Amino acid sequence: MSDDPIRRFLSARGVADHVVEEGIEGLMAAWEHTAAAIEDGYSLTLDDYLNDLDARQCLEIVLSTMPDPDGPLLDRLRAADARVRAATVPARQCVWGAGGSRGWTERRNWWYFVIPRAPGGDLADDLAREGFAGDR
Repeated sequence: MSDDPIRRFLSARGVADHVVEEGIEGLMAAWEHTAAAIEDGYSLTLDDYLNDLDARQCLEIVLSTMPDPDGPLLDRLRAADARVRAATVPARQCVWGAGGSRGWTERRNWWYFVIPRAPGGDLADDLAREGFAGDR
């Protein structure tokens, strides 16, 4: 691994090796992939969904540490965020459950407070089991 502080941060957070290697570009690509998956009726499990939301949180943290994030990167983030917002509905509470204890808020960390409008089978079952079924 290079001496890149972003890659060191991602590695310390336990992010998948391929994402660490790809750095911020890997995180952005992962979030764009998540946006497409949510639009298509996210078919994975709640654990997968939470991992994908964590990638967005990592992006937020990384971008906040960059002195001057580049315009194209921010444009891509805004576009992916807009896609996710359009394909989700508000959840009654943080989907991680203990988000408040982590300092997450609906305003700053909105991605932890939304669920897909049309989740696929596994996610729909998991959301129902966790009490989010009425949120759709």
